Amino acid sequence: MVTLEDAARMAMDLPEVTVGTRWNNRTWFVKGKGFAWERPLNKADIKRFGDAPIPDGEILAVRVEDMHEKEAVLEAGTPGVFTIAHFDKYPAVLIQLEKIGKRALRQLVVDAWLACAPAKLAKEYVDAHPSLRR
Repeated sequence: MVTLEDAARMAMDLPEVTVGTRWNNRTWFVKGKGFAWERPLNKADIKRFGDAPIPDGEILAVRVEDMHEKEAVLEAGTPGVFTIAHFDKYPAVLIQLEKIGKRALRQLVVDAWLACAPAKLAKEYVDAHPSLRR
C-alpha cells in the first residue's frame, strides 16, 4: 500500500521541489508551480458520487500536461486513478493511494513534475534519465 508519505518522498526526490500549503492542503511545487497536492474529498465531492462507490483513504492530485493527457491517463485504467466533476476541464487526476502501486505512482508524480517544470529543467532531468524519453 502506498501512503502520502511515500508520495511526498517521491515528489521531494525531484529537482528544485519545495513543499507548502495551498487550499489548506500540503502541495509540492516546482519553481512555484504546484504539481501534486493532498486532495481529500469534500462533502460536495462525495454527494456527486450518488450511489457509486466513493474512493476512500488518502488521495493525491497530480497535474497532467493537458486535457488530452488527462484522457489518456484515465483510459490507461491504472488502479486508483480517477477524476471528479470538480476537475472537469482541469488538467489533473486524482489517485486513491491504497489502490495504486509504487511504480505507477512514481510515474504519475514524475510526469506531473515534468508538466510543470520549466522547459530547461525538465529537459535536463529527462536527459539525465534516458528511460523517460518517449
